[in-house]
Amino acid sequence: MKEQELKIFTGNANPELAKEICQYLGCRLGEATVEAFPDGETFVRIDENIRGRDVFLIQPTCNPANQHLMELLIMVDAARRASANRITVVLPFFGYARQDRKDQPRVPITAKLVANLIAAAGANRVLTMDLHAQQIQGFFDLPVDHLYASPVFSDYLQKLKLESDLVVYSPDVGGMKMAAAYAAILKTPLGFVAKKRVSATEVEAFNLVGDVEGKDVLLIDDMTETAGTLTAAAELLKENGAKSVRAAVTHGVLNEKGYKRLQKGVIDELITTNTTPVDPRGLPITVLSVAELLGKAIMHIHSNESVSGLFEIKGF
Repeated sequence: MKEQELKIFTGNANPELAKEICQYLGCRLGEATVEAFPDGETFVRIDENIRGRDVFLIQPTCNPANQHLMELLIMVDAARRASANRITVVLPFFGYARQDRKDQPRVPITAKLVANLIAAAGANRVLTMDLHAQQIQGFFDLPVDHLYASPVFSDYLQKLKLESDLVVYSPDVGGMKMAAAYAAILKTPLGFVAKKRVSATEVEAFNLVGDVEGKDVLLIDDMTETAGTLTAAAELLKENGAKSVRAAVTHGVLNEKGYKRLQKGVIDELITTNTTPVDPRGLPITVLSVAELLGKAIMHIHSNESVSGLFEIKGF
């Protein structure tokens, strides 16, 4: 890597991931001040020269989403005003992605609004991972490189040696395409759970398609917050004879309700990544690193090479 041309900075959302990426790339994490004024306003200062440099800003918009989003937008503006040659926003986790359509009267499409804000701030391109919906790429008026965490998960699952009894399941109908792609990679049968959402935090799983008797089941989803969908699906799967239930979820943005549900032990293992900070809290939570995958993508973008070779899941 040419350190004099490449500059990587981060806000306060996930600095550990940014450090891991820099360690993989063999470059230094850029120096920047990102802090809050006493009244809560965000202050950003880039503490080194980036004129004419290729700048990457690593910042998932996880909890608290509004604060981390504002940090990102202000970092982009600061880099633009410091005459950076190109600004790539690295969004390991894209917050507000669930608000991607008008499913009720008089509600916003916030995912589109956030995409507009990132472009208006001065970003030149976006690198992200496992968006909640594929069409969100079209919300950006910028080039978007969309990576998948499947290589990280498949490497880990192969070490568990569950292939002979493994069945991949989607915890809802909407995640069937993603689950089907994982089933193809892992060469396993595929099934899904039909669910009914009672409220924003409560889910009732009421039917499943596929045979799970005596099987190790792997639930696939892009994110979990309250773990309602996952635990409801896991309960139904075990009632139908599943030997074990694991869940592979790219973004583990767990809140207190999610941790309490995982404490019940219905899910034998939650496998997630460090796209956002995750505290296992002594629970069966395995956190895998996506630093190498993101580092490879950053290296390809910086060298103006194709990133498509890193797209493990295709055909969505």
